[in-house]
Amino acid sequence: MNQLFRRIVASAALMFVTAGALAPLAAQAQDANKAPAAAPAERAAAPTPAAPAPAAPTVSKVTVDNPYGFMALIKQGGPVSLMTLIVLAVMSMGSWYIIFVKLWEQRQMIKEGKDVNATFWKSSSLEDGAKKLKDGSAYRYVVESGLEANSSHQGALTQNIDKNTWVGMGVQRAIDAVNSRSQEGLSFLATVGSTAPFVGLFGTVWGIFKALTDIGIAGQASIDKVAGPVGEALIMTALGLAVAVPAVMGYNWLIRRNKAMMEQVRGFGGNVHAVLIGRRP
Repeated sequence: MNQLFRRIVASAALMFVTAGALAPLAAQAQDANKAPAAAPAERAAAPTPAAPAPAAPTVSKVTVDNPYGFMALIKQGGPVSLMTLIVLAVMSMGSWYIIFVKLWEQRQMIKEGKDVNATFWKSSSLEDGAKKLKDGSAYRYVVESGLEANSSHQGALTQNIDKNTWVGMGVQRAIDAVNSRSQEGLSFLATVGSTAPFVGLFGTVWGIFKALTDIGIAGQASIDKVAGPVGEALIMTALGLAVAVPAVMGYNWLIRRNKAMMEQVRGFGGNVHAVLIGRRP
């Protein structure tokens, strides 16, 4: 009985010692098993660092030269194209110069006509009236021509021509000279208006010829071979019309104003003729 009790006590002691020795190892095993599971949870709980915001794209403005524009025509055009442009430029500048100059001259003559009607016929004589007129004016030239014809109707050469006809011829020649002077430069406008479209057409034909030549050399009708010369041709056509239209319109306008202006000069010359014939010697 005592031996059995001692064995039970020894077995219990052995089990207690064994459990005490194995407890730290079990705790370490449990900690090792829990660590990998906790790691993903910690990684999941840990905040993910925010990704850097993408930088705004930098837009750089690239200027591309137009190889088919007017400046390209000037820089890359051949001698024929440049010569055509020069001719059109001279025509245009000459037309605008004549238009402005003739408008200024006509304005001056219209103003002189109003002054003549207001002051000239109130003079005591034609000589005094002529002195009141502006030097070089058309009206003074008509009066002086009539006075010169009246004073030159003497001698054997003019005795067979009556004074009325002689003085009338002198006044009429002065009026014709004023008319010719008023039309100076209008022939240039008429020439530009009739020839500028054909000059532009010549540039058009030359541009098309260059296009066909480039196609033949390249062996293919690509747009880059055709666009330049065809664009040059169209520009030439537009320039020819831009030069011709103002010249034609300016010519017609100046002709119409000349007619109204010369009617006043002719009426003034007729009155001077009448005064010279009707006055006493």
